[in-house]
Amino acid sequence: MDSSNILIFIISAFALGGVVVMSKNNIAPKLKRGLAITTLLFVVVAFCLIVYSFWTL
Repeated sequence: MDSSNILIFIISAFALGGVVVMSKNNIAPKLKRGLAITTLLFVVVAFCLIVYSFWTL
């Protein structure tokens, strides 16, 4: 597996999570739930990729 693509995804997933948490008051109520679920899914996948990369060392 190409580790640079995984690293970019991990950084962007956690950055998206930070942006959503910091600007939660400015997000439209209709978008809030969908964006939160999508961000949570990205962060969980990023965490699984971190664990998988340590597992295969």
